[in-house]
Amino acid sequence: MLKVGILGVTGYAGAELARILRLHPQARVVAVTGRSAAGKPLAHVFPHLSCYDLTVQEELDGDVDVVFSALPHAASAEALVPYIRAGLPVIDLSADFRLRDPEEYTRWYGVPHPAPELLERAAYGLTELNREAVRSAQVVANPGCYPTGAVLALAPALHAGIVEPDAVVDAKSGISGAGRTLGLTYHYSEANESVAAYGLGGHRHLPEMTQELSRFVAEGASPRLTFVPHLIPMTRGILSTCYAPLRPGALPEGDAGRRALAELYRDFYRGEPFVQVVPEPPSTKHTLGTNLCLVYPTIDHRAQRLVVVSAIDNLVKGAAGQAVQNMNLMLGLPETMGLDMPALYP
Repeated sequence: MLKVGILGVTGYAGAELARILRLHPQARVVAVTGRSAAGKPLAHVFPHLSCYDLTVQEELDGDVDVVFSALPHAASAEALVPYIRAGLPVIDLSADFRLRDPEEYTRWYGVPHPAPELLERAAYGLTELNREAVRSAQVVANPGCYPTGAVLALAPALHAGIVEPDAVVDAKSGISGAGRTLGLTYHYSEANESVAAYGLGGHRHLPEMTQELSRFVAEGASPRLTFVPHLIPMTRGILSTCYAPLRPGALPEGDAGRRALAELYRDFYRGEPFVQVVPEPPSTKHTLGTNLCLVYPTIDHRAQRLVVVSAIDNLVKGAAGQAVQNMNLMLGLPETMGLDMPALYP
């Protein structure tokens, strides 16, 4: 049985990790940290985790076999360094190891990278697109929630060369994506019955999307992306609608083109347990509580534009579930272990 430590269990992603790992047949959470709740029983902080007889600590106590960090950026890398140097496998749910260029990290996150010498050792943990690197890695950077939905939506089309490397990502997220930090924007009376765009001057997940999608563009050129996130008055879920101009003649006209596009996407994700190409546009409710990404590609023939809709649960495939999927792969366990669960509905 693997002994698991979680840094930052008191955030939404950390709590979701504890929930998912409770039923993992080969992993047991033995230590958790959270400075704001240090000294308190985990069951007092999160009553839904009363299945655990653990006390939240300031630091991990006891031996662990694998470490997850759900700490904020900068604090996460700093806290993980001792475990990395000790040779333990680590999965970081913050942004600290996602961007390969430390200067790009500083530009978007406003602080120098705490451990730039470790960036080359980190694998980007969008498992479906980077499986072999994750399998052999000691350090895995869990993807951001918005990039997960957007990259999985656009990668097949860019890989096949059927679109220009110029896309718009319009994404809508539930409020849990902002974490548990207090802010006026997230008060009930501010967010309820309202939809708002934000980050139009540049969102921190944009360079991550650009970096990962550049792998599917000829000669690794950077695609031109416009990313507009929106806050939706729901707890969980991200719905991303992505648009890119089709290359002339890349697909047949009419329904034959839509069928060819769907088959292209099905071929790309064939055998993937957590990405499903669906015949109708998905809703976030279809992924609630699951590690699934549902993808629906279609064509606007009048505008000669690809349209792809993807749906995920931002706390599962967009955070904790993907992290467990990465752990399974890193440690030689079946990739779906502990994650094979249907959506909560309604």
